[in-house]
Amino acid sequence: MDFVSIRIITSDVARLVEFYEKATGVLATWATEDFAELNTPNATLAIASTRTVPLFAPDSARPADNHSVIIEFLVDDVDRVHGNLTGLVTDFVNEPTTMPWGNRSLLFRDPDGNLVNFFTPVTPAATEKFAR
Repeated sequence: MDFVSIRIITSDVARLVEFYEKATGVLATWATEDFAELNTPNATLAIASTRTVPLFAPDSARPADNHSVIIEFLVDDVDRVHGNLTGLVTDFVNEPTTMPWGNRSLLFRDPDGNLVNFFTPVTPAATEKFAR
């Protein structure tokens, strides 16, 4: 088994895709107006319209209703990225902070209120864990 993607259901695919393209610098690949993917070397962020939900099961997912998942992206320099996000992100949950497990993290909300963490490993153990 290989974990390959996470999908966000939204009522405004274009708005959320534009936000993630600007925040990550990754251009989306559009399959239809209801579905796009941002592909990174290790995983994919899929963004889909509420119109796709009934294809799986009616009412199985609701947009802008996430209270337990944090979408995480490994970045080269979280402090620099924080500066780049100013003006794009309207809800920073915290400024860059070094966590006890060795990552320097920046937590913010996307336009649908989903929590997003951009992080950079800063301790030797964290850096080794994410060595490419």
